[in-house]
Amino acid sequence: MTYSVAVSGASGYAGGEILRLLAAHPDIEIRTVTAHSNAGQPLVEHQPHLRSLAHLTLQDTTPETLSGHDIVFLALPHGQSGQYTDALGDTPLVIDAGADHRLTSPQAWDAFYGGDFHEPWAYGVPELPVGPGRQREVLRAATRIAAPGCNASTVSLSLAPGVAAGVIDPGDIVAVLAVGPSGAGKSLKTNLLASEILGSANPYAVGGTHRHIPEIRQALAAALPSTEASDADGIRVSFTPVLVPMARGILATCSAPIAGGASDEEIRAAWERGYGDETFVQVLPAGSFPRTADVIGANTALMGLAIDRAAGRVTVITAVDNLVKGTAGAAIQSMNIALGLPEDRALSVNGVAP
Repeated sequence: MTYSVAVSGASGYAGGEILRLLAAHPDIEIRTVTAHSNAGQPLVEHQPHLRSLAHLTLQDTTPETLSGHDIVFLALPHGQSGQYTDALGDTPLVIDAGADHRLTSPQAWDAFYGGDFHEPWAYGVPELPVGPGRQREVLRAATRIAAPGCNASTVSLSLAPGVAAGVIDPGDIVAVLAVGPSGAGKSLKTNLLASEILGSANPYAVGGTHRHIPEIRQALAAALPSTEASDADGIRVSFTPVLVPMARGILATCSAPIAGGASDEEIRAAWERGYGDETFVQVLPAGSFPRTADVIGANTALMGLAIDRAAGRVTVITAVDNLVKGTAGAAIQSMNIALGLPEDRALSVNGVAP
C-alpha cells in the first residue's frame, strides 16, 4: 500500500528533513507541501538539496489543503499546530513536530509556553522505557503522534534506563548540551547569524527557563517504577543548552547521583539492558564516547557511560543529529510503527563523514 502525505512547514529545517527522509520511503507518496509566506514558490527554491521533489510547489497551509491525505506532518512553530489538528479529524494519521501535543500537564504548558492547551498525543520516542515496557507499544496503531523536542528526547534517552532501574537519583539531574542552531528553525534571528555564532559558544535559556524541561520531566516520570510512575515532582533537572558553531547536532552531557548503592556492573547493565536490542540507540563500550560527527544524517543516538565514584555520579554523553533522531527521524520511525511497517524503513544508522 502507498500512503499519500502532506507536509506543512515544508520550507523550514524540520519540514525539509521530513521530506528528505520520506523521499526515500517506498511506501510513501509526497503529494502536498505547504508553507505560509513562501506559498506559491517552488519547493526546490527553499530546499535546493531535494532534487527528487523539484516538481512540487508550496501551497498555502490551510485545513482544506492538508485534508484528504492518509498522513499529515505538521512542522510548524510552537503554538500553531493546534489550529490545524482540530480540523483534521478525518485524517487517519497526523504527526506534529511542534510542541502543541507533547505535554500532559496544562499547568506545565501555561508555565513554559502559554496559549491554548491541546490534548496530549502518543509521544514519538519509541525506545523510551515506560513502566515495564517501551513507548513503542503506545505508538502501535496510534493515529496521533507528537514528535519530540530534540533536546528533550536526547536528555530523556540518556537517563531513562538509570531511572527505570533505580540506579540513579532523578532528583539531582544536571544536563549541559552543545547544540547546533538549526534546532531553532530557519527564521532570521540576530543571535543565530554566522557573525554571532562562529568562533563562539553561547548559552541560552539558562536557569530553568528552557521549554523542554517539562518534557524531560514527563518522559523520565514515565520511566519510574510503576508505583511512582505518576510522580514527576521528584524529578529535578538543571538544564543548560549552549549554541555552538555547527549546523546540526547535539552533544548532551547528563549526570545524576548514583542511587541505592548500585555497583558499577549494575549501573552499566541498566543501560545495556535498556538499549541492548535497539537499532537506533546504541551504548558504546566502556571508555568510549561519541562525537556529533558520528551521527550526522543518521537516525542514531550514540551514548557513552562514565561512572564517577569520586563524585558519586553517573555521566552519560549522548550524540544525535537534532534534525534526524531529534525530530524528523523520530517522527518517521514512529510513523512506521503506527502503520505496522518495518521500524527502520527509510532510516539509516549510518552517518555522513567527514
